[in-house]
Formats: sequence, structure tokens, C-alpha cells
Amino acid sequence: MKKILSLILVSALGGVLTLGAYKLFLEKENKNIVVAATDSIPTFLPTNNINRPLKAYENSDFTTAAENTVNAVVHVKNVSLSPRQMTFEDLFFGRSSQRPQLGTGSGVIITPDGYIITNNHVINNSQELSVTLNNNKTYEAKIIGSDPKTDIALLKIEADEELPVVTFGNSDEAKIGEWVLAVGNPFNLTSTVTAGIISAKSRDLSGVSSQSFIQTDAAVNPGNSGGALVNTNGELIGINTAISSQTGSYIGYSFAVPSNIARKVVEDIMEYGNVQNGVLGIKAGTFNSRVAQEEGLNYTEGVYVSEVIKNSGAEKAGIKKGDIIKKLDNIEVSKFEDLSGYIKTKRPNDIINVEIYRNDKIKTVDVKLSKTDAFSINFVDMELQDLSDSFKEEYGIDYGVMVKNTKNKWLYSNLGITEGYIITGINDIKIETIADISKIKEKYGDDIQENIKKLEYINTRKEKKEVIFR
Repeated sequence: MKKILSLILVSALGGVLTLGAYKLFLEKENKNIVVAATDSIPTFLPTNNINRPLKAYENSDFTTAAENTVNAVVHVKNVSLSPRQMTFEDLFFGRSSQRPQLGTGSGVIITPDGYIITNNHVINNSQELSVTLNNNKTYEAKIIGSDPKTDIALLKIEADEELPVVTFGNSDEAKIGEWVLAVGNPFNLTSTVTAGIISAKSRDLSGVSSQSFIQTDAAVNPGNSGGALVNTNGELIGINTAISSQTGSYIGYSFAVPSNIARKVVEDIMEYGNVQNGVLGIKAGTFNSRVAQEEGLNYTEGVYVSEVIKNSGAEKAGIKKGDIIKKLDNIEVSKFEDLSGYIKTKRPNDIINVEIYRNDKIKTVDVKLSKTDAFSINFVDMELQDLSDSFKEEYGIDYGVMVKNTKNKWLYSNLGITEGYIITGINDIKIETIADISKIKEKYGDDIQENIKKLEYINTRKEKKEVIFR
């Protein structure tokens, strides 16, 4: 019995010594820390140097923007007459060879009393025009005005209630990579919303730098024309107008007229009845490495001034050939489409601040925009304009005014005078600029063509001609 008790005692003592050695020499210290519920939450800093998060991440929920937009985007139906091949029955019964054709598109309500903005091509040649709201109410629409150059039109409906509207945003502040929604009526469907990002700005599709579209990858299809392009706040930043496609349907990119341009067009139509276009008064192109090398310059960003138009605001402000325009009203311009797009948001007599690069120095000047008709004049059904200095130098012509457009069938059929001819003298009066034409118009009034006894001109082969009328 004693032996058994001794064995148990020795075993217990060995276990105690073993456990003590483990606790003392082998087990790591493990302290429990209790954090009070009122402790402040630790601050996490971003790993980049961007002061604000990208809009694509700060608001990936588009439901609010969509809800605020769909009720203000309408379905536009246009019934027009299109020609068809005339049949024997048409001739026999005296029927018209034209038949009705239905076209559809979209529009955006911009005032509670029923003004609607859409594309000009949506309502072009319409015989009947109707608008259907998102609540399925249909109204007859009236065309207030349109501008084919920007492809913008303004409609009006007489509703029996205040209508929901989309507020204008500032398209100049829209950023590449920003989320946008396209809202419209593709394929004759109603209230369709698609999402994408802004892929590019100041995009030209004409090839002559006359357009300045916002490019997006939001799906836009036939019927979306005239619909809204909105940001994540539901603000209108563009009017969807065109798609880049080989099939006629969406395949890659869509294009929208910037809201700043569209807004200016409809405001002009409402206030003046037509679009008031301001002109800077330069001929220019995008500056690039080739131009920089030719001109011996080391600067390659901006708009290169190749010519300054006489008596324009640019000339009066001191802008010269060879200047590089960098900014307009502190908005950077890297290509000509940036410049032309911004000028389209302005009117004649508006003053803009122009930052130019000249002789390795930056200079700013204020330019008063001119009217487009300040450089041309209508004369006996011809539109005449001053000759540019580069044209005079290239063809060795000292003076004259060029025929830009003509509807004078008599002068064309008898003398062949058409676009490109240069008028140099009338009744022995030397014609140097359109100012001389203005004086002749004032002198003879409405009977001017009957009072032209002698006409001097240069034809398109640069041959000088003189004709005396008896």
C-alpha cells in the first residue's frame, strides 16, 4: 500500500514539475486586451494622391438618377411623306407617288409647361408630330425651331398638368471615365435606361472639325436619338444623337451633343427665333509635332492659328498668325474641336478670355466675338466674302471679294459666275472688301442689278474678265 501511495505521489510531483517548466520556459505570453465600445474608429488613408474618389466608384447605384430621368424623357413619333416609284395605276387614277412613313425618336422635357428638346433629324420633314409621355399620355407637338448644324430642335406640347423635367448640367465639367446613363426609346420601346462611361470628349465625326460630341460606351440604338445623357446626379449633360456602327445598331460607341451647346441653341430659338452664332475670327488647326517642326517651335499642345480674319474680334484683340491658343476662359483646348465646341456655347458680342502662346511666352487677351455675317454679305442673290491674306498670296490676287454661294441664275447662265469667282469691280468702282459692296447696296437700293453697267471679275481659272452691260 505504501509503495502504491509513493508511486502516485512521485507521479503527481513529476506532472507538476513538467507543467511548471512548460509554463515558465515554453509557453508564449498571451495577454487579452479589452477595447471599450466608445473607442474611436481608426482612420484609414487612401494609398493614392487623389483628393476625391472617382465618380464611377462613389455612386454605382443609378436608381435615383434613372427615376429622376425616365418620366421626363418622351417618345417622339414623326409622320412624314416619302417618295416611292410611281406605278401605272398612280398615273391612271392621279394618285400621289408619296406615301406616309413613320419615324420615331426621343425627346427631353426641359420646362414644366412642355418645352421639349430633341434632334433635328428626329422631326425633319414631319407632316404630323406627336409626343407620348412615360405615363402613356399622347400630345400633338409643335416645332418651335431647329438648327441642322448642331442637330438640335425645340418642340412644345400643351399639357393639362405640370410636367417632370430634367435639369441641365454643365457638360464642360463632365470627365472622361465618369459614369453616365442614356435614357430613351430604342426600337420603339419606352423608357429604356443603359449605363456606360464617357469615353472621349470633343469628338468630331464630320472630318472637318465642325462637331464636338461627347463619346460614351452606353448602349444607344435607333430610337434613342433626341434622348437624354445624364450623369449620376440625373443632370442632363448631352442629347444622344449618333452611333458608330456597321450594322445600324449599337456596337461600340454613341455620341451626344453636349448640354451646354444644346442649351444655348434652344435658348436662342426661344429668345431670338434663330441661333445666334459667335465667331472668334481665326482659321486654325490642331497643333502637332509636324506643325511644331515646320514652325521651329518646341510646343505641341493647343490650337495653331494659321490665319486671322480681317476686322474680326481676334484681329482687334491682337491675335496673330502663328499664335497657339491654349485656353478659353481657363478651359484648356488641346485640339480644334475643343475650341469650336466652346465657341458654339457663346453668342455675338460675348467676350471671352483667350490664353495664347507666342515667342515662348504666355499672353492673355480678351476677344469680343463677332457675328457670322460680319464677314459675308448678300448681294444680288450671291453671298460674298472677303479674301484671306493666304489666298491672295497663293494666287497673286491683290483685292476682290469671293462668291461663296449664289442663287443668281441670270449671272450664272450668262457669265458662268458661280462659287469661287472673285468680283473685283462694279461700275468702275474698285471692290476690295465687302465694305465696298455695302456702299454700292446703299447707293442703288433694291434696283441694284438693273444699275450694274460694268462688272469685273476673276473666274475659277484665275482669268480676269470684264463685261459691259448695254
